[in-house]
Amino acid sequence: MDGEANPLDQYEAVDNEVMEEEEEGEDLMENMERDYQPQPHLDHYDMDGIDDEEVEDGVEDPIAARQAAEEELNRRDARQMRPRRTLPDFMMADDDDDPRREDFNRRRKRRQSFDIAPSETHDVPLDLDIEEVKGRLTEWIAQEQVAAEIKRRFRHFLRNYPNDNPNGQQPPGGARQPEIYMERIRAMCKDNKRSLELEYSHWAEFQPTLSIWVADAPRQMLEYMDEAATEVVEKVFSEQFFDMWRAYGEEYRVHVRLVGLPISDSLRDLRNYHLNCLVRVAGVVTRRTGVFPQLRLIKYDCVKCGYVMGPFAMHTETEVKPNACPNCQSKGPFTINSSETVYRDYQKLTLQESPGSVPAGRLPRHKEVILTHDLIDCARPGEEIEVTGMYVYGYDASLNVKNSFPVFSTHIEANFVSKREDIYSMHALTDDDKARVLELSRDPRIGQRIIKSIAPSIYGHEYIKTALALSLMGGVEKSPSPAYRLRGDINVLLLGDPGVAKSQFLKYLEKTAPRAVYTTGKGASAVGLTAAVQRDPITKEWTLEGGALVLADKGVCLIDEFDKMNDQDRVSIHEAMEQQSISISKAGIVTQLQARCAVIAAANPVGGRYDPSRTLAENVELSDPILSRFDVLAVVRDIVDPVNDEKLASFVVDNHMKSHPTKIARDQEAREAGLQQPEEEAAIHTDPDILPQDLLRKYVTYAKQNCRPTLQEADYDRILRLYAALRQEAALTHGMPVAVRHLESVVRMSEASARMHLRDYVADSDINVAIKMMVHSFIGSQKFTVQQTLERKFSRYLTLPQDYHSLLMSLLRQALKAAQREQALAGEWQGAHVKILGRILEEKARELEISDVASLYSSSMFQSSGFAYDSTANVITYTST
Repeated sequence: MDGEANPLDQYEAVDNEVMEEEEEGEDLMENMERDYQPQPHLDHYDMDGIDDEEVEDGVEDPIAARQAAEEELNRRDARQMRPRRTLPDFMMADDDDDPRREDFNRRRKRRQSFDIAPSETHDVPLDLDIEEVKGRLTEWIAQEQVAAEIKRRFRHFLRNYPNDNPNGQQPPGGARQPEIYMERIRAMCKDNKRSLELEYSHWAEFQPTLSIWVADAPRQMLEYMDEAATEVVEKVFSEQFFDMWRAYGEEYRVHVRLVGLPISDSLRDLRNYHLNCLVRVAGVVTRRTGVFPQLRLIKYDCVKCGYVMGPFAMHTETEVKPNACPNCQSKGPFTINSSETVYRDYQKLTLQESPGSVPAGRLPRHKEVILTHDLIDCARPGEEIEVTGMYVYGYDASLNVKNSFPVFSTHIEANFVSKREDIYSMHALTDDDKARVLELSRDPRIGQRIIKSIAPSIYGHEYIKTALALSLMGGVEKSPSPAYRLRGDINVLLLGDPGVAKSQFLKYLEKTAPRAVYTTGKGASAVGLTAAVQRDPITKEWTLEGGALVLADKGVCLIDEFDKMNDQDRVSIHEAMEQQSISISKAGIVTQLQARCAVIAAANPVGGRYDPSRTLAENVELSDPILSRFDVLAVVRDIVDPVNDEKLASFVVDNHMKSHPTKIARDQEAREAGLQQPEEEAAIHTDPDILPQDLLRKYVTYAKQNCRPTLQEADYDRILRLYAALRQEAALTHGMPVAVRHLESVVRMSEASARMHLRDYVADSDINVAIKMMVHSFIGSQKFTVQQTLERKFSRYLTLPQDYHSLLMSLLRQALKAAQREQALAGEWQGAHVKILGRILEEKARELEISDVASLYSSSMFQSSGFAYDSTANVITYTST
């Protein structure tokens, strides 16, 4: 600038010597004051560049506008799945004043973790419509933002169901209901469990689209749901809860179990389109392996440099191994770091189609089921289960060698397993079920109603039904010492003529008992009944595989055609029937298996029909040791009785009419249309005393779990006197052998009768029922000539106060037979009406010390049997139909 003085001219020029010194190094203390001298041309601001005007109200702040624009652009990028608008990492300085977004989210999450109330922990939803799938479903779900939204929705579901339904459906009543799954989570953690049962219908109601995704892509969806459920648990419980699990070397992780998948498939219907999808199948467990550790997260050590590589996730059956060490670049060798490798429990089941579901002429198919984590040992061989899991494939080299082209083996990775008997197990009974059972127990006739409800499609056989009802209830197991125990199960043997529904009783119990195994004498061997020794296909070691008695532990073992078994096979079950254990000493395995089950067998006499003129030993080819192990021996004879045969024929015809498929469909249409049944069809009705079969199962389950009746000391005298009398008669006759075991049998049956009424003590009526069963069993096994003598001798035991009418009806039928025989011998015409003098029945009743005969004439049993009483002439008239 010409004519103007340079303000820097006031300073002296620097010599070249000083420049050389500066090159060598500057002395900071020299001329230090010069740095702080005033500079007027730099110490003031240009007024033209300063904005001192105040911002008026209503005018947008440019800084806030810029931030709002940035947020809008970020939301648009999220909708279009673009990366977030941030600077590259190399441009973000470490000492930047603004915190990174990840740090901010981490601090916000840490602040929210101190707040436990679910109502205040709502996640902020993303402005993203994840229902609009772009591309393949598995690739769409794998994206980070979609996965985050799925987890957020599932967390919201767990905290709020059944309230805050996103579909706008309000809970009934409008009031806020308790959160179902938050209560389940607290109960789960209280019991130190890791499985959270999720009702599929609840999830489908809350998130319909995501519920379909669970069925189509279960592996990814269940993994996200497990993580979300674990996060909810982390916010509800303190860190001490998780430290307890870490002390055992395990991280706590919740596993979501899907319950109630709406579609069920059979094992033979699984095809390639089921692969990698969720399926629900049912079947019987035929085999179960041991529990093995399976790699979940594996780490390797480099042998050359010691560097730890991993962790590598193991999702397949093939081994995952690194190619090179990232530290020393060597190709190996690598060893597994066992201390840092994470394992999980692994077990394999063989699931076979249920016998009733196999089509005619086909063989049952089977499929391997993989159990992991806390599903281990959830089912035993012989149990009928229902499995919900993923149908996946695995590479099997043996199949490719055998078939010469790529073939994959398939199996099911179980997510949830339920047993058939769990439907009627104790934990499955609701409060309404328990209240209904307790209400039934107050009925004084509940014992008779339960007996009537046993096999209601079979007419008569009240004695057999009573024995089966007592066997279902069972006595109380006692353990006087650790080395000695008394069984509580009641064994029953049905022996009699063909065609008296022995096998039908066994088939009924197979469907009714909570746990039952059915087998036949000819199709069962000693190994099939007790235990077999086999090689394990995985470890190649000798293992035991339980037979029918072992599979029926804490249940019922049903053996049909018991007399057709070989003597060697029949001897093998002696220990199981009394000590309720099976001792094994095979292939170096010496052990004892539990067989705590009731044995109910059916046998036919020698020659096909039971001959009452012969002894029991001559009628049946069974030894005394096996006969003495049965608590009840029911000899069933097909006796010709006009009255009973007529009622039996009417009952069978009515059952055929009611069970016809056309009539069932017509009745269903009539009920849907609200029409009433015709009078003639309404007359064919069922007994109102018969309980529904579902309610009967629940009643038996509740009684066995909650009722432990005790026997009073005063009641032992009656049992001892009966035992002494039976022993004396058994020595003179050749019927059923009476041993000390039958003394215990009376005690067991009296306890079972008390369980029918849900009593905590054994009443006199219970002992009367047990004594009557024992005496009836003893007399029924005698010769016909001895039976009449024993009936008169033990009449006081056979006649109970509530059974007077039944006994009088039996005497009346005997008098009717005698009257019909006299008419036939005299050659008189046998019309439709037969008259019997009343004094004949009164004399027979007087022999049994029964004085009240008049009450029989007004009973429904008397009138329904076709009898009528004329009080003026004291004559009983029978009218045949």
